[in-house]
Amino acid sequence: MTSSPVVGSRRGLVLCGLILVGGAACPASGTTTTDASSSEAAGTGDTTTSATTTGTTALPTTSVDPTDGVVTTTGPTPDLGGATSETGTTGDDGTTGAALCPPPLEQPPGSWTSQIVPVEGDALTYVADDQGNRIADFSWAGYHRGEAPLPDVPVVLGIGPVAGDNTENLQQAIDELGALPLGVDGLRGAVLLAPGEYEIHGTVRLQHSGVVLRGAGDGDDPATSTILRAIGDEPHQRTVLVVGSGANDRWQPELPGTRSDIVSDRVPVGARTFEVADPSLYDVGDHVVIVHPCTDAWLAAVDHGGTGEDGPWTVDSQPLVFKRQILAIAGATLTIDAPVFNHLDRALSQSYVYKADREGLVTEVGVEDLRIDIATLGGDDEDHAWSAIALRGVEDAWVRRFTALHFGFAAVTVQTGVQVTVADARAFDPVAQITGERMYNFDASGAQQVLFTDCHATNGRHHFVSNGTSYTSGVVFHRSTSTGPNASSEGHRRWSMGLLYDNVVESEPAKDGLVVLGLYNRGDYGTGHGWSSAHSVAWNYASGDGVAVIQRPPTAQNYAIGGSGTFSGDKPPAPFDQPAGYIEGSNQAGLVPESLYERQLAERLCGR
Repeated sequence: MTSSPVVGSRRGLVLCGLILVGGAACPASGTTTTDASSSEAAGTGDTTTSATTTGTTALPTTSVDPTDGVVTTTGPTPDLGGATSETGTTGDDGTTGAALCPPPLEQPPGSWTSQIVPVEGDALTYVADDQGNRIADFSWAGYHRGEAPLPDVPVVLGIGPVAGDNTENLQQAIDELGALPLGVDGLRGAVLLAPGEYEIHGTVRLQHSGVVLRGAGDGDDPATSTILRAIGDEPHQRTVLVVGSGANDRWQPELPGTRSDIVSDRVPVGARTFEVADPSLYDVGDHVVIVHPCTDAWLAAVDHGGTGEDGPWTVDSQPLVFKRQILAIAGATLTIDAPVFNHLDRALSQSYVYKADREGLVTEVGVEDLRIDIATLGGDDEDHAWSAIALRGVEDAWVRRFTALHFGFAAVTVQTGVQVTVADARAFDPVAQITGERMYNFDASGAQQVLFTDCHATNGRHHFVSNGTSYTSGVVFHRSTSTGPNASSEGHRRWSMGLLYDNVVESEPAKDGLVVLGLYNRGDYGTGHGWSSAHSVAWNYASGDGVAVIQRPPTAQNYAIGGSGTFSGDKPPAPFDQPAGYIEGSNQAGLVPESLYERQLAERLCGR
């Protein structure tokens, strides 16, 4: 459904009242699913017009037997969400990565499959090593876990630019729409920004669930596109657009009386089930947080972080944290929506789970079809707006068809965000000193289940990066390009987990032989960065004239499968001497599947 844009200088109602968006098509079947748990909207602090939610995947009410990841898995990944169809589409709009339920995986002459992700019958299988390390399922990343396309939300308000500072102009329109009641689908509508230039002297906050900020396009012509021109430096190095509650609390608020120990001796990487001491505390649909505390025993097992000349990591500094939703309960066994991206070993640490306090959480918000251009003096000027978009305190959110230029830190950074999609986005030409804590074009800092797809970065440092330590996992960088990097895309510090670099293409590094991808040990770089990535994967990665460094952390593994260019775990090119990770099939064409993320998503949505 579309609405005619309003091009006047002030806002006007372009639809009579709030028009509710219909339920999103089930990705696997094209049918609508209903009766999802009302807790999705209840945790946002906003008023809803109904106790049920449409447009989200219905939660199952019976127990399942999911893949546990302890040994080699066989057969299809179980479907715990959408309906299935052998012929239906996945509802792809260019943001989920999989267009159709997959045909059998053909292996024509000259093709090959990984020894640790072979094909059995019509499905991928996953081979664990002698420590139980294996590649996990990354398909849960993105908006609604990839189970629904990004919605096309009807326009409710439209505005055009005014002379001078437009910060309040945009904020008033957003807040006006945000004051309307939520629809049964969790949406309120879109604010449409007419073509033109909008000076932004402050920070705009998209802090109401169900509100979309949409421009006319992200090109460089204000006659046809919407350009937010960030002017000035008050406050110093501000963010132009904050999406979400603004809280970067890393899911620490918990509902009192809901904590229970995980009593499974070991929950291996890739698993989605575990036993708890008191299952009566939980219901299907609950949003929970899993914590593996950072203990002396765990620190000893991981060489205290491997921090080189810096001091070791300390107790409680790096808890392994996973925000999840319960999909099934059978006796004392909970089934969660996405896998854990690290072993939870009871011999090293007593893990526990609690219900997340979702008060104030913002959901169903999006930014699309606009451009943010930050005014700078060029060169190494740092007295200007610092990030274009920061998503903080969000779930089920998106940024698409977006361009940012001349930021100092990031075009898009996701912090305390879950199930976020960033699609068809460009992060070009940052302006800052080429040194630490700068130029992270696309960043996930304490974010989980984030999909960056069809994203393009130029002339930064760490183009596709997790800067978020052990609170970050399940982040997919998919079919994207990196041009002119001055440093590597990577897990940047302190045990980022479960990063997938899938069909990323590097070109024109600042110097030949530059490390352009690092799943490795960073030793005493920064502030004891140490082991910066664990259980992370480069799949069909093209390193160009640069080098990809893949090393094996203690208790874990990192992988490079397929791809072109140079892949190594040795020093040099690695900055620190550590064991090589798993490297297979470099410069060997014909890897099946071509995209790990796409195949994993398609198999899950179609019940393969």
